[in-house]
Amino acid sequence: MFGEILSYIYSGTLHVSMDKVQPLYQAADLLQLDYVRDTCCSYIAMNVESSTCVNLFKFADVYSVDIVRKACLQAIARHFIEFSCSEEFCSLSVNQLLEIISHDELGITEETAVWEAVVRWVEHSREDRLQRLPSILPHIHFNLLTSADKNSILEHPLVRAVPGSSKAIRSLAKKTSNLKKRSGMETVEMALLFSERDEMLWIDPEKGKYIRCHNDIHPITGAVTSDNDIYILGLETYDLRKKYALFKYNHAENKWERKSSLRWYDPDTDDDLFEFLIDVDGQLFYLIVTFSMIELKKYNQHTNTWHNCSTPQHDEWFEWCVAVSCNRRIYLFTHAVFTQTEVLSYNPRADQWCRKPKSDHILDFQNAVAMGTKIFCTDSDFEQTIVYDTKTNKWFRLPGWLKSPLSTNKEIEHITLFALQNKLHAVVDHSINSSSDGLIRVQQVFLYDRYEGIWKELSVLPEGPWAVYHPMVPVAHMCLPYLNARSHATHTQVTAITEGT
Repeated sequence: MFGEILSYIYSGTLHVSMDKVQPLYQAADLLQLDYVRDTCCSYIAMNVESSTCVNLFKFADVYSVDIVRKACLQAIARHFIEFSCSEEFCSLSVNQLLEIISHDELGITEETAVWEAVVRWVEHSREDRLQRLPSILPHIHFNLLTSADKNSILEHPLVRAVPGSSKAIRSLAKKTSNLKKRSGMETVEMALLFSERDEMLWIDPEKGKYIRCHNDIHPITGAVTSDNDIYILGLETYDLRKKYALFKYNHAENKWERKSSLRWYDPDTDDDLFEFLIDVDGQLFYLIVTFSMIELKKYNQHTNTWHNCSTPQHDEWFEWCVAVSCNRRIYLFTHAVFTQTEVLSYNPRADQWCRKPKSDHILDFQNAVAMGTKIFCTDSDFEQTIVYDTKTNKWFRLPGWLKSPLSTNKEIEHITLFALQNKLHAVVDHSINSSSDGLIRVQQVFLYDRYEGIWKELSVLPEGPWAVYHPMVPVAHMCLPYLNARSHATHTQVTAITEGT
């Protein structure tokens, strides 16, 4: 590591990577090189992943690196169920365990998950840790447990093995009556639509739940990170000129906060480019694609700056393109009339692009969405849905598209896909023949039934119109108390429109 530091001292350039950043920080800490330490801290915080956050949390705890500790703690809290089952979780110290289970932002739906995690931690080294149980119990929100759950805990072998624990639990159940719910208990996954005016609409179409909120930005594209941070690329006006800016959603106050500027809007060229905000493992990327160039930038939320990434050679003409995050990579699909679909893949960990086998499926891409390791693509007429398997690099047609209620309706204006609650949805902007009003414009949600192999109609959206011409429907876990407090209209049921004969 001292070689890298000497190189930095003489050249002014510091090379940082995840496999070297911790020893590099340790060396910089020993030599009191503040810039190197700060750079390492920022780099670690920007690259916290599910596979490394527990280890990095311990590292940050030893060196009192608050920016890294905060990033790791947030990641662990939001993915608590996954982390509490890992071997790394069981290696935490008691103080680290207490800090985690005391976090109000735990992504859990039931408090029993905290108790089960404590049991796993204690039993990992029962002889040494059993005596710690009385000091751990006060950090469990017993007021959120059912009577049956409390009785089950009282009868648990660990509790019965520690004298006085049963009495302590009964006392804690009364003392913790005012402890609030964990954040995961009051959240629901919802999709976001923007109006052509100054509104946005949070939707849970299967439950018929629609919440309107005020919106004061003009969105271009957006993304939701694995940490549930919602980002939008929007346009701002400065002295008759427009500028692209990044906005982040404040869940508690239900408003957009400006983060950074990107570039000026150029009406002569910007109408011919495609833009995407994409999340990969909690990292935000901004992708610009034109007929002659691909540009990719990575956002550092801790320094509020953008960094250039590698770009592939790109000189093929195309008509349309879509980009999506899947299987820890960015996939870019481009196509032209009567040609094969070109597939490019970007690996953020290696900062490297590669070309995948071309597809013989001729598909006029409208947009795409990922679920698991598969990418679902549809055309502008909703006539076919093609699936790309990122594991096998093969394509197949989704069964049942011909049975879609819109398969014979040629009045479709726009369509966009989104994945909500692990189900494939589509918002379709189309015209139908109403028995009372004649031909009318309708914006409707469809759900793909994977078991029957057909698209099913859900409810018609509340009065809009809602902007579905740009393929962007961010999906996030929303805290209903926050939304309801700031909303100006909530719909729990929307009547479907009946088609005429």
